[in-house]
Amino acid sequence: MKNILTIVIGLLNFVLYSQETIDFPSKDELLVTADVYEAKDSNQFIILFHQAGWSRGEYKEIAPKLTELGYNCIAIDQRSGGEVNGVKNKTNALATKKGKSTEFVDAFQDIQAAVTYVKTIYKPEKVIIWGSSYSSSLVLKYAGDHPDEVQAVLSFSPGEYFKQKGFIAKSAATIKIPVFITSAQNEKKNWLGIYDAIPTSTKKSFLPATKGNHGSRALWAKFSDNGAYWDEVQKFLKTI
Repeated sequence: MKNILTIVIGLLNFVLYSQETIDFPSKDELLVTADVYEAKDSNQFIILFHQAGWSRGEYKEIAPKLTELGYNCIAIDQRSGGEVNGVKNKTNALATKKGKSTEFVDAFQDIQAAVTYVKTIYKPEKVIIWGSSYSSSLVLKYAGDHPDEVQAVLSFSPGEYFKQKGFIAKSAATIKIPVFITSAQNEKKNWLGIYDAIPTSTKKSFLPATKGNHGSRALWAKFSDNGAYWDEVQKFLKTI
């Protein structure tokens, strides 16, 4: 009976979305690994980037829920990362093997390549970029540096995590699209300067009444306050 139930659930999930692992070249031709979750009858794409030391596995639980909400998703292995939820970062492993630098800033080219790949291959009506920790800063930089390439940004626990002072805030000052920023409750000081630099009236921020969590893992079901984050994410997505 248990096996039958598992099969039924799997079939239902397949009806709602399909999943496959793909590779595409970054700006320097390094192959980037990603998991694609395609929702049924959707023309919107969310590109998901993980936090430091992790992999696309950060979104094993999150991406399927986003497809249920009607969004295609692609979860990327940036070259700066490691392993989480049993998923090893293949891009990082390949970059290390080839002797390439894997600092946070080196992953920016992977973000650029991911957007180009999605727009070229899937041609969605809307592209939304979503980052966690260091990548949440880089998606803000991307949105500022390429103001017409994507339609919205979600940023989980951004900060000035880079050597150059004001590296992210400088780019944030030229953002023209809707932005959502959130974090653990005690992290506001890390991103307030960036948030204040964003000139658009369509920016939103959220801090939980609870302690909260760093990065996109705030949405994981194992955390009791994940519902508050999900509510705000859904409210924001509906405005795009």
